[in-house]
Order: sequence, then C-alpha cells, then structure tokens
Amino acid sequence: MTDVANPEQMLFASTAQAFLEREASLPKVRELHDRDESFDAKWWQQAAELGWASLLVPEELGGGSVSGDGVADLALVAEQVGRTVAPGPLHPVSVVLAGLVEAPEGHEDTIEALVSGEAIASWATYEPKRPFDPTHPTTTATRTDSGYRIDGVKDRVEAGAEAGLLLVVALLDGQPRQFVVPADAAGVSVTVQKSVDLVKRYARVEFDGVTVDESAVVGSAEQTAAVIERQRQVALVLQCAEIVGILDAVLAMTNQWLLDRHSFGRPLASYQALKHRFADMKMWFEAARGTTAGAAAAVGARSADAAKLVSVAKAYVAERAPVMLQDCVQLHGGIGVTWEHDLHLYLRRVSLNRAMFGSPEDHHRAVYELSRKTQEA
Repeated sequence: MTDVANPEQMLFASTAQAFLEREASLPKVRELHDRDESFDAKWWQQAAELGWASLLVPEELGGGSVSGDGVADLALVAEQVGRTVAPGPLHPVSVVLAGLVEAPEGHEDTIEALVSGEAIASWATYEPKRPFDPTHPTTTATRTDSGYRIDGVKDRVEAGAEAGLLLVVALLDGQPRQFVVPADAAGVSVTVQKSVDLVKRYARVEFDGVTVDESAVVGSAEQTAAVIERQRQVALVLQCAEIVGILDAVLAMTNQWLLDRHSFGRPLASYQALKHRFADMKMWFEAARGTTAGAAAAVGARSADAAKLVSVAKAYVAERAPVMLQDCVQLHGGIGVTWEHDLHLYLRRVSLNRAMFGSPEDHHRAVYELSRKTQEA
C-alpha cells in the first residue's frame, strides 16, 4: 500500500481494502462478467456510504475528505480498486463531481445525489473516431427561449448505460461548455459499448434535439476551460493510481509464484536471471508510485505544475505497466496465458487505462510542450 500521512487516512484505506476484498473480489468480477453485468448499483451505494463519492466535495456541499486532501484520499481508493480490478463508477462519478464542485450554483441537488450514491453520472466528452480533446467538441449547444438544444454524438462514455446523468461537453457560441443532461431526456439514445475489460462498459450516446433548461449549464464561459482541465487532471490521477494498485498486486502474486514454483529442485526465485528481471520491475514500480504520488499532490494543491506532472505520471505509468505485466505473464509460464489465471484481468484493465484520456505518446508530447513553454517563460 502507498504510504499514508496519518492514522485516519490509513484506516480509510484499510477499510476500502477490506470492503473490496469482501464485495468486489476477483471471483465476483468473473461472476459479473458471466452475467454480462458491469456492476451492482446497490454495491456502489454502499461504496458511496463509505465516503468514496464525497472526497472531492467540500463540506458545505455535503462532502468531506479524511485527510483534508480529497485528491490524495481518492487516489488511495483508486489504488485499492486496482488491486482487485473492481467494478463500479468511481472514475466517472469522481470526474463529474470534480467539475460540478468548481461551479456548483444550481447543481447542489445533483451533487448531493451523487455523493449519497443515489445517482450515477458520467462525463460525455469523447466523440466518434476522434482522440480525447474536450476543448474542441463537435457536439453543439444552441440557445432556445427556455434553455439550450443539444445535438451530436458522444462515445466511450464510461458507465453510460448505467448513468442517470451525463455531463456533456458541447460547443456553444464557439466555446466549449458543459451541460448536465438526464440520460432519459427525450432525444437521448444510448447504445452499450463493451471494452477489453471484463466489467468496464462504455456507451455511445446520441443527442438529437435534446432540450435542457437554463440551469443545466455548468459555470460560465470563462470558467469552463479551467473546470475541464481540473476534470482531466483528476481522471489521469485516478487512472495512474489504479494502475499502481494493479502493479502492486501483480508483483506480489508473481513473487509468490517464483517462491512456490520449483525447477530442478530449486525455487524459481533463486535463479539469478529471474532475480534481475524482478528487481527491474520493482524499480519501475517504485518510479510509477512516485510519479503518481507527485501528480496527486500537485493536483490536490492546485499547483501550477499539475498539468505537467499528471502527464509525466500517465506517460511513465501507462508505458511501463503493460511491459511489466507481460513480463509477469512470462514468469508464470504456460499458466499465465490461461483464462483461469487472474493475470489477464489485470492486463485488460491496464490496457484500457493506457488508451483512455491520452496515450503515453500523447503525454510525452504534452510534457515536452509544457517544459518548452516553461523554459521560454
């Protein structure tokens, strides 16, 4: 487990771990897949009661965090989720709340419903055949007498079929804005999209003349760019923290296998070549944990370096993790490539997180551009 700052935070993390091991273990993930289900809404409400959905929400809006740093606490939860590749809408609900709390006027009831677990929301920002770029949507919002009309298509909307609310990025008067849209509004059409992950589901959402009232808009035109950037940073921290939890679990699993499995009367862990290989992975893991912790701290403190540090973390963690998991598969030998072994569950989640919200290559380019701008300044 990542080092924690105080006993309350340690208790919170251990409680999350115990809850996941009891309610969202690897066998239960397989059961959900067998039933063709993504997650149980009652399970998520229990998680919300533990405070998972409240961490980014200030106390005056009904939230609160354990340590006073909601981003750090949320990263701890995401890390525990990674250890069992648990289902549930932790990512989409947290990202939506990260936006709503920046401009909560008129959305207090929505925030309360999300914090309590009564409602589920997702960020509708991806568009078909386009990379992640929430600042240049093709979905449009047009002013009407009573509010706005939204037209366009979004895809890769996480938990889109389970969400009751969608936070939609659309172009209004030439500028990106965000709107809270009920998923059951007239003109909204949702089509389920499966992913490489066993339980993560996405959706294609079409908006055909969907009308919302004036209160649906989130923040002003001047606020929107900063709000979207905040959501992007939170999404990336969650991804990286979850991958760190995955790596921690898989390395422990692999180390135990090397100790238990014998060849020519010796445990595999005693062979020098395998020791070197595992030592390399341990070094890469510590670097992944360190870059993720740095990104979480920067986002929590709203540091000027936060945009660069989340890209550093995503570029490193998402680039190294698939390589490490493939090494672990090889170290397990033939059993590592079977459906019955749990390794592929972790590899699937890592592969999915690698692709969403920018690839490592995208973030390498972002780090270069941000570093260049800093030097020029």
